[in-house]
Amino acid sequence: MAEKIKMTTPLVEMDGDEMTRILWKMIKDELLIPYIDLKTEYYDLGLEHRNETDDRVTVESAEATKKYGVAVKCATITPNAARMTEYNLKEMWKSPNGTIRAILDGTVFRAPIVVKGIEPCVRNWKKPITLARHAYGDVYKNTEIKVPGPGKAELVFTAEDGTETRELIHQFTGSGIIQGIHNTDKSITSFARACFSYALATKQDLWFATKDTISKKYDHDFKDIFQEVYEKEFEAQFKDAGITYFYTLIDDAVARVMKAEGGFIWACKNYDGDVMSDMVSSAFGSLAMMTSVLVSPAGVYEYEAAHGTVQRHYYKHLKGEETSTNSVATIFAWTGALRKRGELDGLDDLIAFADRLEKATLKTIEDGKMTKDLALITSLENVTVLNSENFIKEIRKTLEAL
Repeated sequence: MAEKIKMTTPLVEMDGDEMTRILWKMIKDELLIPYIDLKTEYYDLGLEHRNETDDRVTVESAEATKKYGVAVKCATITPNAARMTEYNLKEMWKSPNGTIRAILDGTVFRAPIVVKGIEPCVRNWKKPITLARHAYGDVYKNTEIKVPGPGKAELVFTAEDGTETRELIHQFTGSGIIQGIHNTDKSITSFARACFSYALATKQDLWFATKDTISKKYDHDFKDIFQEVYEKEFEAQFKDAGITYFYTLIDDAVARVMKAEGGFIWACKNYDGDVMSDMVSSAFGSLAMMTSVLVSPAGVYEYEAAHGTVQRHYYKHLKGEETSTNSVATIFAWTGALRKRGELDGLDDLIAFADRLEKATLKTIEDGKMTKDLALITSLENVTVLNSENFIKEIRKTLEAL
């Protein structure tokens, strides 16, 4: 066995839940530990441990990410009422991703992993479409009230000097619901900067869309801040790089995206980005074929798979049944984090290993060895469907051959 690749600074490792937690261990045991002297600062973000620590562990993992600069995260459960009962939770803990994003004040960039034999559903998509999702505020930081009956709902802002601004939301004649959402100019500005910087770094056009015709203050603020940051800080650089910034309404953007060739970054507000990234990744082939990285203005990076914990497969796994779960996005979360760690620490071996593991993963699929989800949509003929574990073992064989 060749000498293992050395690391100087640890990665922050955030373990997760259900089937992705099972894959996480397999990936480390088969594809990482045999080749790398893996240094990580480990945090268990599995739902049981979050519950035991009153979710302190999530905050600690985000603080550690600020300290070390690079993290890799496994998919985690965001509990609903059914999960409260299933896991006997003290309370309905918030989304760990939401908590981490708020602490890092980052922007999420998601791009499909393009592989031969998996053709996009949208025929004219030739190049990846990268989704940039604002990762703060809006519905993810909302405050909600169930209105029991008749009454007046108002939006009230009390300034530090005590002056009040009031707007009537609705005069209720019966029961209903209200929701308060917010954002900050600081966060929107750092989101805009992150998008423009990423577009420059990757030499891609940037699109941004909101619904400013309907939301004349909230969404309009996003539009104005983007325009101001662009004109003051990036317009000249964009011209030099031969790329463009383009603003339109969200409904127009959706229509244009379907007819585009791809190869650009589509910046979206938090909720739009959540939904559109799933649509784009699914249309490119599979949610399990999507990279996701949270980039903070301070230059901190957190890599994860863009999908959930694959609950259905986990229940099959618990019954001892065979699963064929796609681990590609989770593998690419690790390679993304290892490559970035290598770049920041000047470790060429680590960067080369990340490249090689990605190449081996894609080559395994292109050689016709894949998980069931890909076998159902591939244009390749006579493919071999592998179970979760054997797919990872097959990647190891390809990696050894490279």
